[in-house]
Amino acid sequence: MSRLVVVSNRVATPTESKGSAGGLAVGVFGALKDAGGVWFGWSGDIVGETGANAVPTLVEDGKVTFATVGLTRKDYDQYYRGFSNATLWPVFHYRNDLAVYDRTDYAGYLRVNRWLAQKLLPLLRPDDVIWVHDYHLIPFGDALRQLGVQNRIGFFLHIPFPSPQIMLNIPPHDELVRALCSYDVVGFQTAVDLRAFADYVERHAHGKVWDNGRIEAYGRVLHGAAYPIGVFPDDIAEQARRHESRQHVLELKQSLEGRKLIMSVDRLDYSKGLVERFRAFEQLLERAPHWRGNVTLVQVAPPTRSDVQSYQEIRQNLEYEAGRINGRFSGLDYTPIRYLNQRYDRWKLMSLFRESQIGLVTPLRDGMNLVAKEYVAAQNPDDPGVLVLSRFAGAALELPGALIINPHDIVGMSEALEHALAMPLLERQERYQTNMQNLRDNDLGVWRDTFIADLRGHARAVPGQH
Repeated sequence: MSRLVVVSNRVATPTESKGSAGGLAVGVFGALKDAGGVWFGWSGDIVGETGANAVPTLVEDGKVTFATVGLTRKDYDQYYRGFSNATLWPVFHYRNDLAVYDRTDYAGYLRVNRWLAQKLLPLLRPDDVIWVHDYHLIPFGDALRQLGVQNRIGFFLHIPFPSPQIMLNIPPHDELVRALCSYDVVGFQTAVDLRAFADYVERHAHGKVWDNGRIEAYGRVLHGAAYPIGVFPDDIAEQARRHESRQHVLELKQSLEGRKLIMSVDRLDYSKGLVERFRAFEQLLERAPHWRGNVTLVQVAPPTRSDVQSYQEIRQNLEYEAGRINGRFSGLDYTPIRYLNQRYDRWKLMSLFRESQIGLVTPLRDGMNLVAKEYVAAQNPDDPGVLVLSRFAGAALELPGALIINPHDIVGMSEALEHALAMPLLERQERYQTNMQNLRDNDLGVWRDTFIADLRGHARAVPGQH
């Protein structure tokens, strides 16, 4: 079998890839371990020109080679902080009001993608299958094609793909979609995202989209499909069960003094609906006074992109809201919201999920949201908690046992929290079983293996023939 070459913005360390990191790291490492191959991308280090000109750093782990490069400060500012996260991220999450477009940043985005392609080129073999991940690397496949690479190349987008009218807000929208069409297979989290891409191709690229996933545009033929990313639910369940007697869990249970626990875990990002979530919890305490002193919300929100002004403002706003609400409802022995702006080990979080009565996941827009799936998987089957989930997370399509809410409806969210807190055991168990069966049927291995099988099996065709 030919090697698999995975390309992502960041490369997980060998230790992270074996389970302590999130779904992408665990999933792609499993595929690499089976077929053998290379994982290539940015190391996370900022380096000088000399470091940037060096060959990739290679670390071998069994059949897997981790190949990493450093970015210069200029490249980091233009490619990563600039076009990727100041333009693409907000627009793809339907926040045009927060998007900033700068031609210099876009030029840097293209330049770094070409530079990365050149760094990978000497590591490639003629029969390698290349799998590129996420919005940072949309032009990467086209850069490889410009270098003469004829290998099969697939692309998977982990965040939403916006509707055409939203996409048009990015000045070089046509160039980006043209670059996506240089891949053999393009994958999205949901059928909604796939439809948005297909609509753009038909309306603005004068292309054709067929029911079997075949797409013709810009003189290319590719396959487009939805591949919802999953988790390994039974592995999460086992780890959560093994950690439930650890010291951090016992300390939390003792500090709660019998109160109900609502758990939320998100990166500190404006797409996650954190302020709306806090206000919904405030509404619960206001509308249902009997829950004052009897329920606690723990919000874990590790910092992200802390060198970006808009993210600094999010943190300040969230701290203000937590302080304001705690000021209203705290007692000498009760703090309604525990807001933790720090990182926690993944397995520690899974054990905390298991102890909670509600998992609150309310993004304003999300590609999938694996936290929702992890919360369900971590539950105790005999006494499971309830997932309260935004309709705008891709996971809402796969978890029918959740209480689905609109995060813009503050009162509606508070009503869902009250419903979840009072839900009888039998109903909670039925909802849990429904969700767990879906997680098992569409786990991380299914996502990985289906995409790779489609990429390996993609039959290249001539436009106009089908």
